[in-house]
Amino acid sequence: MTATADPAGAEREIGRARRRKEDARLITGATRWTDNLRLPGMLHLAVLRSPVAHARVTSVDVAEAARMPGVITVLTGRDLADEQGSLPCAWPITEDMKAPPAPSLAVDEVNFAGEAVALVVARSAAEAHDALAAIDVDYEDLPVVLDVTRAVQDGADLVHPDLGTNTSATWVFDSAEAGTGGDVDRAVDEAEVVVRRTFRQQRLIPAFMEPRSVVVDPSPDGVTLWSSTQVPHILRWMLSAVLGIPEQKIRVVAPDVGGGFGGKLQVTPEEVLTLLVARRLGKPVKWTETRTESMLSGHHGRDQVQRLTLTARRDGTVTGLDVDLLADMGAYLRLVTPGVPILGAFMFNAIYKFPAYRFTCTNVFTNKVPTDAYRGAGRPEATFAIERLMDELAAELGRDPLDLRRQNWIRHEEFPFTTVAGLTYDTGNYEAATDRAVELFDYDALRAEQAGRRAAGDTVQLGIGVSTYTEMCGLAPSRVLGALRYAAGGWEHAALRVLPTGKVELITGTSPHGQGHVTAWSQIVADRLGVPFEDVEVLHGDTRVAHRGMDSYGSRSLAVGGAAVALAADKVLAKARALAAHLLEVGEDDVEFASGAFAVRGTSTALAFGDVVVAAHVAHDLPDGMEPGLDAEAVFDPENFSYPHGTHLCAVEVDTETGAVRIRSYVCVDDVGTVVNPLIVEGQVHGGLAQGIAQALFEEAVHDEHGTLTTATLADYLLPSAVDLPHFTTDRTETPADSNPLGVKGVGEAGTIASTPAVVNAVVDAVRHLGVTDVEMPCTPLRVWKAIRGASTDLPTVPAAGGGLGSLHPGSTGPTPTPSTGGDA
Repeated sequence: MTATADPAGAEREIGRARRRKEDARLITGATRWTDNLRLPGMLHLAVLRSPVAHARVTSVDVAEAARMPGVITVLTGRDLADEQGSLPCAWPITEDMKAPPAPSLAVDEVNFAGEAVALVVARSAAEAHDALAAIDVDYEDLPVVLDVTRAVQDGADLVHPDLGTNTSATWVFDSAEAGTGGDVDRAVDEAEVVVRRTFRQQRLIPAFMEPRSVVVDPSPDGVTLWSSTQVPHILRWMLSAVLGIPEQKIRVVAPDVGGGFGGKLQVTPEEVLTLLVARRLGKPVKWTETRTESMLSGHHGRDQVQRLTLTARRDGTVTGLDVDLLADMGAYLRLVTPGVPILGAFMFNAIYKFPAYRFTCTNVFTNKVPTDAYRGAGRPEATFAIERLMDELAAELGRDPLDLRRQNWIRHEEFPFTTVAGLTYDTGNYEAATDRAVELFDYDALRAEQAGRRAAGDTVQLGIGVSTYTEMCGLAPSRVLGALRYAAGGWEHAALRVLPTGKVELITGTSPHGQGHVTAWSQIVADRLGVPFEDVEVLHGDTRVAHRGMDSYGSRSLAVGGAAVALAADKVLAKARALAAHLLEVGEDDVEFASGAFAVRGTSTALAFGDVVVAAHVAHDLPDGMEPGLDAEAVFDPENFSYPHGTHLCAVEVDTETGAVRIRSYVCVDDVGTVVNPLIVEGQVHGGLAQGIAQALFEEAVHDEHGTLTTATLADYLLPSAVDLPHFTTDRTETPADSNPLGVKGVGEAGTIASTPAVVNAVVDAVRHLGVTDVEMPCTPLRVWKAIRGASTDLPTVPAAGGGLGSLHPGSTGPTPTPSTGGDA
């Protein structure tokens, strides 16, 4: 797609494929990460972490560590017990939700392997880490709870005995009770076809490029805290609440942040501890994690057991959906932990017209790292479940999975459409996106090839996976979040300062960590005001500069934050138009604005935007009551979410002798509404696809029977590289959103949401004729091979050596060892 032109012939910025302003400094290393900060007299903090998953801490001996070279102090949980407070949970999803105290530094008990039990402060990072080995901790083992299914059974061992249960909360949505649909139990009783499945969403680790890092500089006037965080404004607010420090005395700065994926949407123990230690010592203190620390103690994502029932008529019309989730919270509730699976409640029905729907989620404590937001946060889990179910229904009925979806989805002429989950989808065209994807994929030819391979009994079988999706994103509106008991709002703030020279400073409450805000926000302002793209400076991530904001997560930055930018620019333009009319001695209705100038309609008389800016600042001739300057600010709180959608198609080859999977082709057509910058959209889609495919084929956080994370390094936790992924064919359709003035929809999570079920459906499709109905994620060669052998009694019981794809890692182009996943369920 290309940029359009305004009536005067100037190229518009909206829709223009601009290279990102940010990239020059990011890719040349001229940027400033938190760990790059060096302050005079700065000390370094290191954290000792529990090697056991559940135990009483009977003693902590720090005497030897305190005598180590360079060590300034060694502190335990008891030393900080009276001042560390409890880490916040901002989403109490029910009135009776159980939430145990969550100390930053364990005092009497540890509840997951990796929990902090002591800390060392030294003159160098190396000296601090060396001293950790000299701390002697005695543990008294307690029963370890790891399996959510067993954890909710009567007589189960308890993570927190004081609570009397491992269940934190149970949250239910029933369409019959809500008045949005019919009764699910009746749908089951009357169903001609019932499909019941249990799927597992494995535990994942965000694995962002830049490890977490914190620097705190105390002063008599307050503290400045730098952190590689997604949420500087929320962090400031929560630190004040937890520690009792007046909020105006805390300044939080998020400098360039190297990725987050939800993993930096958090108030972390280390942020609290670094702040407390810096204030206690009166000196700057830095903490930077190792990669293993990140995987051991940073929050994880997903981890659900999904028990599902779909009902339908024999003609393929769906009639009901019953969802029963067990969601693993880990040992504590972090910032939005309990609400993450609840976000999925509104998306299990997806793009389909279900008449009846029930969603039940039980949040369960285990002795594992806490879970929290991870790219998509509840919505990928929901999309995976319903798209796998639709394929299972198609197989049950002997139907083409695309045709079955067409029969049940919301048609474009039915928008706006209120779903059985109570949301109103404003715009969409599932037909257009699917038709384009089918065309690019050459769907019919691949189905013909698949039939030929099956008839010939080929060792390598072809599978075709379908995933159609929509998601609720642009996390807002505030009233809805309030109804869901979320502690914060969903609005966003922006301010524009128009300088006397005509240059523009934009202050945004969103806090980017790789999304390209500086570029896209500059394009919005340049388009609205007619100023050069290069003349817009975007300021963000510092609570002293951007004093209001709700930060970046949930694909909300453009749909909410970008909308606030547009509204602020419109306010500037409205004031400038009024001033121009005054200077031109005409009425405002006689003034039109185009190509950076105000012209009297039907004449050649005009004033350039820069001339109006100067007039506003010198204030020699302003209309009565008008204040000097053209600054403006705006807050946008949408009345609805935005709903991107799309169709993803994946073809895989599966070696039935070895279980190896290779993605042969991948096509996706997404509709993200109005596109501000196609290059940024393409980058977000590619990144999302990589992450979703990784869940399908590669990634899994695995614990042994003692609760030890056995995938605590990148040698064990398998992240795909470029050679493991196929070439992507991408395209877009465009139905602008009604929920914001730009018509935009979120794109940051779309690829992740859609791609996982597309790949898994393809893998299952390749071997379904052999009796396979599911392969648990990640679909490693071993798991695929076991599924085939478990379903077929006439196949060899050991993997065949060589041949076919047996020597290929999924997506690779040459022989590599088959990777270990660290264990199989």
